[in-house]
Amino acid sequence: MTDSKIQAAINVLNQCALACHHCSTACLDEPNPGEMLRCIKLDLDCAAMCEVTSAALARGSERAGWFANACAELCKACGQECEKHQAEHCQQCAEACFGAVSPLKELVVS
Repeated sequence: MTDSKIQAAINVLNQCALACHHCSTACLDEPNPGEMLRCIKLDLDCAAMCEVTSAALARGSERAGWFANACAELCKACGQECEKHQAEHCQQCAEACFGAVSPLKELVVS
């Protein structure tokens, strides 16, 4: 893994975590937050996984590839759920989640 790929992935992960935190909070302010439960839960899971993966990459963990692969799967699932909702925060979160998948997958194969 090159330093530039790692740094790019860390940046994308941090952006994704922020988008997920924002989306989960904004979902709670929706008129029917109960309808957003799956979205909220995936947002929280994805944010946590992005944060732990970012830290693993930053410290050069020997399990970085494992973290990256698991995080890519969770980002994809979160993005798929968020894109189902019309709210702007959900659409932005989906974009951030999908944007993290490719850089993470690149780390797994390098």
